[in-house]
Amino acid sequence: MGISLNPATLLSGQGIDVSSLVQQIINAQSGPVTEWQNEASNLATQAGLVEGFNNNLTNLASAVSVLADPAGPLSALAATSSNTSVLTATAQSSAVAGTHQIGITNLATTSSAYTAPVASNTTLTAGSFTLQIGSARPATVTVTAGETLSQLASSIQNGTYGVTANVVQEAGGNSILALVSNTTGSAGSITVGGGAAAVGLNFTQVAGQDAALNVDGVPVTSSTNTVTGVIPGVTLNLLAPTGSNPVQVSVGADTTQTINAVNNFISAYNTIIGDINQQYQVNAATNTEGPLGSDISVRSLQSNLLASASYALPGAGGNTIVNSGVVNLATLGITTNQDGTLTLNSPSDTADPNLNTLLATNPAAVQNFFQNSSQTGFANNFNTELTNLTDPVSGILNVDLNQINAQQQSLTSDINTFEANLTSQQQQLTTEFSAVNAQLQSYPLLLQEITEVLGSAGTTLSSTTGETQTSGPTLTSGL
Repeated sequence: MGISLNPATLLSGQGIDVSSLVQQIINAQSGPVTEWQNEASNLATQAGLVEGFNNNLTNLASAVSVLADPAGPLSALAATSSNTSVLTATAQSSAVAGTHQIGITNLATTSSAYTAPVASNTTLTAGSFTLQIGSARPATVTVTAGETLSQLASSIQNGTYGVTANVVQEAGGNSILALVSNTTGSAGSITVGGGAAAVGLNFTQVAGQDAALNVDGVPVTSSTNTVTGVIPGVTLNLLAPTGSNPVQVSVGADTTQTINAVNNFISAYNTIIGDINQQYQVNAATNTEGPLGSDISVRSLQSNLLASASYALPGAGGNTIVNSGVVNLATLGITTNQDGTLTLNSPSDTADPNLNTLLATNPAAVQNFFQNSSQTGFANNFNTELTNLTDPVSGILNVDLNQINAQQQSLTSDINTFEANLTSQQQQLTTEFSAVNAQLQSYPLLLQEITEVLGSAGTTLSSTTGETQTSGPTLTSGL
């Protein structure tokens, strides 16, 4: 084992370094632990990578499920206005594609009532007056003697009169009590009843007005400038009269939502494909692949993803025209690169198929490519594949991760058992060598005692015979 002891040192009574000697023996036997610990570290690295791949695969599954959702962004509609300075519009899922002509005569206005300016320190006379909103029952406002405009405004504001009350300060220092109806249009017109003048208030009243517009030649009125129900599933936001130039509102596919959903899919797909590709890149310094370069599950996952991305609608090929020719990612304007990643053609690229152009000219074909009632669309197919790949029990990465974890646990158990045995052996060796050391350390004393005994025996013999001896026998250390 490469352990050496100096005999001269042992005979000198210095003994041995028990701790050092035992440690040498243990070190000589602990070689496999380092190997196993390196293997455990590699397994931990692999497990972390597989978990990361699994998260990326889950993100991809989410992105694909959005493309496969019949009620998702691919079916969303958008309403666009030809003049957004006078009219904007939004569409809900119940909207119907089409084009509409909108003319706005006037906007809906809010009724108000305001007093003549009075000095800011003016106090009011006790009394009362009524406030009526549209055809509702009049409500009585009570004024206390000595009350200021601010106090009266606060009282009205905190009441249930259907108005907002404020005091406006003029540049000259005078104050105006302003009441604004909480209801727009003619139905919210404010009427100030008798008694106001008696308490010191003279109101000017401005009636509310309904919006007036025509939709495809049909006259329409609205108490607000947000008009719903006139065009099914479309909300019109009136901003200004159109004059003699009506606004065109077009309802069609929501290009923005669709492109965002496709870009999210491409990004999620490229992330996991890129991570897998890294495992097969050879390190020039070590001439080795990544930690999962030899993992069969990762290789199988890569094959599944590449196959799903190359999917074409059933019946595509030959002279048969399927789905207006939109049958795979390439015909949609999505290029598959040499490394397996995907790239969406630029909207300005007119030489190749272009998603923006297809959405403008044939949005139904785009949606039908990704999803359809027969569940044969690209996203339908990919969604099924990803459901299997991400299954918590049988999913390819989950199975792989469970196997790696099992190897880690087995290796950890082996290391713990081996180290426990080494610890036990270390204790046993320490006990045995400590006993040997005690004997070695007692050797010089024993030698001295023997020498003294022999010397004493020689002196006694000399006295008996009458002969003189200068010294007794000498015991050398050449035993």
